[in-house]
Amino acid sequence: MNRSPLSESVEMYLKALVELSDREMVAIGRLADRLGVTAVSANEMVKRLGEQGLVKHTPYKGVALTKKGRDAACNILRRQRLWECFLYDHLKIEWTQLYEYACSLEHATAPEVTEALAAFLGNPQTCPRGNPIPAADGSFAPLNGIPLGELDTGRAATILAVNATATEVIKHLYDRNLLPGHKVTVLEAAPLQGPLTLRVDGKDVALGLALAEYIIVSR
Repeated sequence: MNRSPLSESVEMYLKALVELSDREMVAIGRLADRLGVTAVSANEMVKRLGEQGLVKHTPYKGVALTKKGRDAACNILRRQRLWECFLYDHLKIEWTQLYEYACSLEHATAPEVTEALAAFLGNPQTCPRGNPIPAADGSFAPLNGIPLGELDTGRAATILAVNATATEVIKHLYDRNLLPGHKVTVLEAAPLQGPLTLRVDGKDVALGLALAEYIIVSR
């Protein structure tokens, strides 16, 4: 994949879109929440991305990446997740800090460095948070999982990945052992979009539905 000369803010929007759009078009409000910006700012950026042929916005439905936009987004994801592997496996950076530090590095990584990093790491397939790393051609197999909030009450599953981006959210999940490879059971789902009561490693944990969306579990 050849790296396009995109600004850092554009790269962050494209990456957020590919992370959010695995199953549906992305509402601008949801995109704004992901990036911590106002809906007005997100709408303005979506217009700019559309002018560059990176996204297509359908009123009342949402935003979708074009092929050009998806290729660029997968390039960004590849850089970021490879850096997560390096930081975790070789520099022993704390798991909760990986996303933040990798984001700083991804924007300044040339294609040659990306591929040298991949070779050095042995071409890993997933990052430490369990998310797939796109191949050099942009392809990757999506996780065969569902958000934790969709798991039926009484069912147990294995956590496949955590795709939260905010450090405080990642730490909140980490402190409750909601990590890749751990078993989780939904004990109760409170009505009216209330929190879930989970059992993780023998302990009961309460988790809001909004946070449960960041956790991907096996089907």
